[in-house]
Amino acid sequence: MKLATALIGISSIHLLKAFIEIGTKPAQDNSILWQVVVHLTFVVSALLLAITDRISTQTATESRAKH
Repeated sequence: MKLATALIGISSIHLLKAFIEIGTKPAQDNSILWQVVVHLTFVVSALLLAITDRISTQTATESRAKH
């Protein structure tokens, strides 16, 4: 989870930099779009990892409680 959080942070900073530079430099066709797509992919992946981790933790806890 820490790696996913770090990737999201780096992606956020890079995306913010791209948004700030829109006014000063012309962006390439679809470059901002692809940066947003990559960022959202990181976010969705991190959410899925968190959900998977939560389910596995609950399953392990319930398994220990039964024995």
